[in-house]
Amino acid sequence: FTSWSVKMPQSTRKCRKLRGHVSHGGGRVGKNRKHEGGRGNAGGQHHHRINFDKYHPGYFGKVGMRHFHKTTQKYFCPTINVDKLWSLVSEQTRTAKRDAGKVPVIDCVKAGYYKVLGKGLKLEQPVIVKAKFFTRRAEEKIKEAGGACVTVA
Repeated sequence: FTSWSVKMPQSTRKCRKLRGHVSHGGGRVGKNRKHEGGRGNAGGQHHHRINFDKYHPGYFGKVGMRHFHKTTQKYFCPTINVDKLWSLVSEQTRTAKRDAGKVPVIDCVKAGYYKVLGKGLKLEQPVIVKAKFFTRRAEEKIKEAGGACVTVA
């Protein structure tokens, strides 16, 4: 590896070509000034309004209500679908032979899920499901299989 630098030939630069030409490529009438319309998004509500309204509708203004001192734990609600409930317990729990009337218990909250949703096919065996929230369809599917929904705090 050699550390020699490649130099751009200065003679090919636009600046060199335009030497001696009065307006230097900026035009005679309009004049090439620096930032005639202002820098960046300046004038979005003033002299550039047409552009903003046409190409960026809804850029200015607010919408909705403010929520002061918003904390995220109030909205923390991980969900799981009915068809994935069995993934929370071991294969052994599902297939184990039980006495009559004994049913496996799936604690969703312990596994980190607060809400049970009703996606998927109905359960093939009865089960007791513990969670903070159940949707209507989830509850229907669990009860249809002969199971129970237990709400826990």
